[in-house]
Amino acid sequence: MTTPFELVVLDMAGTTVVDDGLVEAAFARAWDTVVATEEGRDAAMEHVRATMGQSKIDVFRGLGDEETAQAMNAAFEGAFRALIEEGRCEPIPGAEDAIRSLKATGLAIAFTTGFSHATADAIIESLGWVGLADAVLTPDDAGRGRPAPDLPLTALLRTGTSSVAAMVVVGDTESDAASGRAAGAGLVVGVLTGGRDEQRLREAGADLVLGSVAELPAALA
Repeated sequence: MTTPFELVVLDMAGTTVVDDGLVEAAFARAWDTVVATEEGRDAAMEHVRATMGQSKIDVFRGLGDEETAQAMNAAFEGAFRALIEEGRCEPIPGAEDAIRSLKATGLAIAFTTGFSHATADAIIESLGWVGLADAVLTPDDAGRGRPAPDLPLTALLRTGTSSVAAMVVVGDTESDAASGRAAGAGLVVGVLTGGRDEQRLREAGADLVLGSVAELPAALA
C-alpha cells in the first residue's frame, strides 16, 4: 500500500472495541452506587449517550458538582473494569487484522480514549493487544479530552509524525470527528459501529464514513 499517511489515531470503545452497551451499563452501576435514586437517572443517561467519546470526568462534571463528578468517575471506572472481568469486552470484528495490516505498511498506530489509563490498559490486556499500538493516550496524557484536538495532536508528537496532514483520525462519535477536524488531520474517518449515522458523523467533520474499522486498510490503499 502506498499512502501519504504516517499515523492512524484510533478511538477504542465503539471503534476498535465493541461497546454493546458497556459504557451505559458501567454508568448505570456508578449512578446506583453514588446517587442511588431514580430521580434524574433517565436524563443523566441521555447526557451520557449524547457525550459519547468525551472524557468521562468531563461528562460527569456536566451532571453535578465536582465532588459528585469525581465519585461518579471513580465508580464508573471500577464498574467498567468489573464488566471487562466478566468477559464483556470484545474487539470489533476484523479490527485486530486491520490494525496489523496498517502496521505492516509502516503506519504508526495510536489508541485514544476518554477512559482512565487503568481502564484503557485493562481493555488492551483483556484483548491481548499489549504492544499492538505505538501509543495509548487518555485525557490525562493530552490535557483535554475530545472534542478538543489534544489527543490526536499528542499522538502525533509521541510518534514523531511529520505533520497533521500525515495523520488519520478514526472514531465512531461526533466528538471523535470534531477532534480530528480540530487537529487538522489529513483524513477524518467515521465508523458506524458506535450507533451514530453517517449524516451525524459527516456533519461533525468526517471526510469518509465506513461500516467499520475493518474496512480502513482498503480505504487507505
